Amino acid sequence: QIVAQKRVTKPLFLKYGKFAGKSTITVISEEISGNNGYVELAFRAKKLDDKDLFSKSDPFLEIYRIDDDRSEQLVYRTEVVKNNLSPVWEPFKVSLNSLCSCEDKRRLRGVVWDYDSRGKHDFIGEFFTTFEEMQKAMGDNKVQWDCMNPKYKIKKRNYKNSGVVVLLDLKIHRVYSFLDYIMGGCQIHFTVAIDFTASNGDPRNSCSLHYINPYQPNEYLKALVAVGEICQDYDRQKFSALGFGARIPPKYEVS
Repeated sequence: QIVAQKRVTKPLFLKYGKFAGKSTITVISEEISGNNGYVELAFRAKKLDDKDLFSKSDPFLEIYRIDDDRSEQLVYRTEVVKNNLSPVWEPFKVSLNSLCSCEDKRRLRGVVWDYDSRGKHDFIGEFFTTFEEMQKAMGDNKVQWDCMNPKYKIKKRNYKNSGVVVLLDLKIHRVYSFLDYIMGGCQIHFTVAIDFTASNGDPRNSCSLHYINPYQPNEYLKALVAVGEICQDYDRQKFSALGFGARIPPKYEVS
């Protein structure tokens, strides 16, 4: 249902099937291309509008991804820079899936706010861009956008902007997958070490991690199977197993 409808909203229930007021939960599904990379971004702003009477604005920046249904998903919120109209925000990292669904032309919206301790932040301005445009900031280049307040643009004839937002630097980092390593010639040797010491508990006791359940595998065996089934096709020697702490006949000395 979620995949077919793309966006599903359901009411939230309390215990015994009662509605939780008007609370709802919305699940959005979107098909994305596989990419485990992430991007590092560094922003600053210049000459922002002053929203405070007795001091300068306390600006912070929010980045939103605009989805296919035109809804907006918050990707990142920077820290607040106090009393500063030309703030430099700390660089941050975000996955490409979160930022733009791995689509260079995906629309993004940046919003600059003046922080308010009561939660009623003042809107300073906004700008729109794409990850494709952001990538122009790689290397020694910089990209900047006018921070626009639509209300001021309508009311003020000579309105230019409410400041400028600058992307100082952009770095793309690729996170290699398991398959990438295999395709690159990485060799895998699978070795297991098992602790048989008595401190782990009697294997006949169901509370022990070494409990031998006649009907299902214990936690150790589940982990071995889960990892081993994946790795076995990439290790020519299959499995090497090491054990310690066991009492081995005939002398039953601890190994």
